[in-house]
Amino acid sequence: MSLDSVDRRILRELQRSGRISNADLADKINLSASACHRRVQRLETDGYIDSYVALVNSRKAECPMTIMVEITLSSQADEVLSAFEKAVARIPEVLECYLMTGSADYLLKVVAPDTEGFAMLHRKHLASLPGVGQMKSSIALRTVCKTTALPI
Repeated sequence: MSLDSVDRRILRELQRSGRISNADLADKINLSASACHRRVQRLETDGYIDSYVALVNSRKAECPMTIMVEITLSSQADEVLSAFEKAVARIPEVLECYLMTGSADYLLKVVAPDTEGFAMLHRKHLASLPGVGQMKSSIALRTVCKTTALPI
């Protein structure tokens, strides 16, 4: 299925406000409630909508520090990559992990309550991940822009 302009408007609105009622969504995009509901269900079924989530304020949740961690593995063997990926996925403070091109093999987005908390996370979890050869961390000083919305 390809997206038409109505589908795109639905997706843009749901990215802004995932808890919007079907009636309010239908009003915003000028559709009947039943037609809007059918389209949202189709977008969900076809996999355009992965899930609905609440975005938690990191400061209120006592994880205000964001750290980007570049990891270079000691080997590129499939079993090393697989072991690393399975282990990193089990660390709750790792919000995102990407296999990269360039100088580092992986880029992690990590949260921590403070520098002491990150030091403990680094020592107890990150440094002991399978296959880690080198690690470089950069602490975010300020969030300039942040969104979860895709440009649809």
